[in-house]
Amino acid sequence: MAAFDHRKYRPAPRVPAFDRQWPDRDLDHAPIWVSEDLRDGNQALLEPMTVAQKQRFWHQIIKVGIKEVMVGFPSASQPDYDFVRWLIEEDQIPDDVTIAVLVQCREHLIEKTFESLVGVKRAIIHLYNSTSTIQRERVFEMDRAGITDIAVQGATWVKTYAERYPDVAWRFQYSPESFSSTEIDFSIAICEAVMDVWQPTPENKCILNLPTTVEVAGPHHHADQIEYFCQHIKNRDSVIISVHTHNDRGGAVASAELALLAGAERVEGTLLGNGERTGNMDIVTLAMNLYSQGIDPELDLSQPDEIIQVVNDCTGIAIHPRHPWIGEMVYTAFSGSHQDAIRKSLKKQRPDEPWQVAYLPIDPHDIGRDYQAVIRVNSQSGKGGMAFLLERDYGINLPRWMMLALAPHVQQESEKRASELSSAVVRDVLFERFTVEAPLTLTDYRLAKGTGETLEITLRHNDETLRLSGSGNGAMSAFTQAWARHSGRSISILDYSEHSLGGDSDANAIAFVQLNIDGQRICSVAEDSDTVSASLKALISGINQSGAHIGAKQTATEVTV
Repeated sequence: MAAFDHRKYRPAPRVPAFDRQWPDRDLDHAPIWVSEDLRDGNQALLEPMTVAQKQRFWHQIIKVGIKEVMVGFPSASQPDYDFVRWLIEEDQIPDDVTIAVLVQCREHLIEKTFESLVGVKRAIIHLYNSTSTIQRERVFEMDRAGITDIAVQGATWVKTYAERYPDVAWRFQYSPESFSSTEIDFSIAICEAVMDVWQPTPENKCILNLPTTVEVAGPHHHADQIEYFCQHIKNRDSVIISVHTHNDRGGAVASAELALLAGAERVEGTLLGNGERTGNMDIVTLAMNLYSQGIDPELDLSQPDEIIQVVNDCTGIAIHPRHPWIGEMVYTAFSGSHQDAIRKSLKKQRPDEPWQVAYLPIDPHDIGRDYQAVIRVNSQSGKGGMAFLLERDYGINLPRWMMLALAPHVQQESEKRASELSSAVVRDVLFERFTVEAPLTLTDYRLAKGTGETLEITLRHNDETLRLSGSGNGAMSAFTQAWARHSGRSISILDYSEHSLGGDSDANAIAFVQLNIDGQRICSVAEDSDTVSASLKALISGINQSGAHIGAKQTATEVTV
C-alpha cells in the first residue's frame, strides 16, 4: 500500500434516521460563551503560561465580556492551583462571572479540586472520561458498562464533595470525552447515567458538554449528532447542551454554529482559536459571524487589536494576516475590480441605512479599524484603488478619463518597485506624468467679466515673455482661442474637471483637462490656489506635453482674438 493512500480510512458513521430540523432554522441570539484559553489553550502551548500571563489573559477575557471561564486543572497542575487561589483570595471574580475547573473521575483529584475552590461564591465542576470505541477498546480495554461505571462513580464523588461546601453555588458539568467518535446511543446512555446521580431540575440544570475532541466529519454531521442527542436525551429541560469543537478538518467554527442551530445553548472555545493540534473553536470568529448578521454577540469586540496583542504576548502565537474578521489584511483590497466596487459603495452608503458595501461584510470602524487600509495599490490593482487613495488622503477626485490614463503608469511603478504603493507615490506619479511645467509657464493673468470673459495673460516661453489676450465664455475658452491664434496650432478642450481641495496649503484647487491638440489627445493636471489658475496651468501643461509651443514667437508678442 502506498504511503499516501485514502483506502486506509473510512467515513464517520452517520446517526440513525431522525426528524432533522436544524437546516430550516436561523440563529437569533448569542450562546453562553465559555473561554477555554486558560486550560485547553494553555495545555497546547510549547511553554505553558506563567501565573502572571494567566492573570493578564484573565483580565482580557473578562473585558471582552465572557461570563463562564475554564480556569484550569487545579488537581493536576500546581500553577493552575495557584492561579485559582489567586482568583479567589484576591477577589478577582466579578459577581456575574462563573469559573469552571476540569477534573477526571478520580476521587483524590476531585477532593483536591474542591480544596482549590474553598471560598469561591460559585463554580462549575467539569467532570469527564473518554467514551469512544477506540478509547474503550484500545486504551482502557473496557466495555460500555465499565466506562459507564467510571462516569457514575466520578459523578457520585463530585456530588458528595459538593455537599461539604453548602455555601457555594455549584453547577455540575459532564463531558463524554471524544463524543464526536462515540456511538450516539452510548453517548446518550452514559450522560443519562450521570444525570441519574446528579438529579438535575429545570431550576438547577446540569451541563452536558459534547466535545468534538477530534473532528472526524463535516459540520453537518456534527449538527446531526447534536440534534439527535437533544431530541433523545431524557429530561431535556433540565440540562444545558454545550459543545466544544476542535479544528482538525478546519470546521470548528462551522460545527459550533450549526450545533447552535441543532439545539446547543453553550459554546466552549478560545480567543483566536488556540488549542490542541489545529486549535479550538475561535470565539471571536463565531461572535463576529453573529454580529455580521445583526445578532448581538453579547461580547465587546470593538478593540480586536488589544485581544491580538494579549494573545500574542501570553501564548507566543502570532495571528495570521488573513484571520477571519480581524486579520491585518482582511479589509484590504488590491484587486482593481474590488477596489472600484468598494469605492463606489462607500460613496453611496448613508449613515441611516443598513450596511451595504461591496466586499466589506461589516463596517471596519465597528472593530476599531479605519479605511486607511481598506484599499491598497499594487501591480494587481486598477483604477478604483488609486482613485480611492487620492480621494481619501488628498481630496483629489479623479475624473474617469484621468483614471484610465493614470492606471498604466501606476501599475508600471508598482511593478518596478515590486511592492505596494502608498498614496503619496500614487500622487507623485499623477503629477510627474501629467504635469509638464516647461518650457511654457504661467506668469500672470487678469480676468474681466462682461458679455463674456476677457483674459489678459502673461507667459514665459524659455527666456521670452508672451502677452496674450482673448475673450470667450470662460477663461479656458479665451485662452485656447488666443493660443491657437498665436501658435497656429489647433487646440480644443474635450473634457474638463476642477474642484477645491480644501486645507490651508497654497494648492487649494486642482484642475484636470483632456485636450485635442492637432489630433493628439492629451490629459493634464495642475494645482494652484484657485480653480482658474489651476485650470490655466493644466492647459499650459497639456501644451507642453504636445509640443504645440514649438514655433511660438521668440519675442514678446500680443495676440488679440
